[in-house]
Amino acid sequence: MITSPEVERYLSEVNPPADPLILEMERSGRERGFPIIGPQVGQLCEILARSIGAKRIYEMGSGFGYSTWWFSRVVGPDGQVVHSDGSQALSDEARDWLTRAELANRVRFEVGDARQLIAAEQGPFDLIFCDIDKEGYPEALELARPRLRSGGLLIVDNTIWSGRVAQPNPDATTAAILEFNRQAAAAPDLLTTILPLRDGVSVSYKL
Repeated sequence: MITSPEVERYLSEVNPPADPLILEMERSGRERGFPIIGPQVGQLCEILARSIGAKRIYEMGSGFGYSTWWFSRVVGPDGQVVHSDGSQALSDEARDWLTRAELANRVRFEVGDARQLIAAEQGPFDLIFCDIDKEGYPEALELARPRLRSGGLLIVDNTIWSGRVAQPNPDATTAAILEFNRQAAAAPDLLTTILPLRDGVSVSYKL
């Protein structure tokens, strides 16, 4: 993360999520060292999704359903979030969490490589969220752009990568994030900014 522990603690205290289930999910992730977007980015995702009236959301790399919880609250009973992950076990776990939240009926669960899965989708989606292996970010951008509606949002996590994007001699993972950031900024059909929240969140608006 790029924010200090003190700032993270303050943000968590000043605006904590109230739902006991999402707090339980956070504890589950923390206890096993499973990376999640955290409550601040989760709240940001929910606000952005609500701001565009998102009804159709695709998640590339959903893990055990933490981010899916935030999005599925937005789409309503007539909307849908696609949860995609390469692990059947994580997909099953996500279904269990979201069933407990009474949100599973708003979610379609897909297992496999998120890039291959979204390539089979026609779109358009109102919002696409990406949190896959970072080496796949440039390809994810290429796949997401034509499947995003005009006025839709692409949200991508970890785009500052603990500050490594600003350091010399990037490794392969950091180089992929740098390339994604470059391509997103240069894309003529996107307006993109990177928010220095948690580990960096890229938000792109489709023109």
